[in-house]
Amino acid sequence: MGLTKDVLSLQQFMRRKEVLNLYRDFFKLIRCAPLNERKSLQQWIREDFKNSKHLTDDIDIKLQLSRGRLALREMAAAVNLPK
Repeated sequence: MGLTKDVLSLQQFMRRKEVLNLYRDFFKLIRCAPLNERKSLQQWIREDFKNSKHLTDDIDIKLQLSRGRLALREMAAAVNLPK
């Protein structure tokens, strides 16, 4: 039985882990946001990740991860939390 297309390489697996950790970090941070803003922030984050789901090129994924980390830091500053 050989490897199928659905099996991730080690690099893809590690990159996927980074993306999932960033996603989780956003949702942890949202818990500290004002109640009236949480729903819209959740929707924004889900849409942004969903819109990037199709990316397969490692450079594009790294770029989106960098952009996401910056957005997370900015959001943390907006809710007065060090990140």
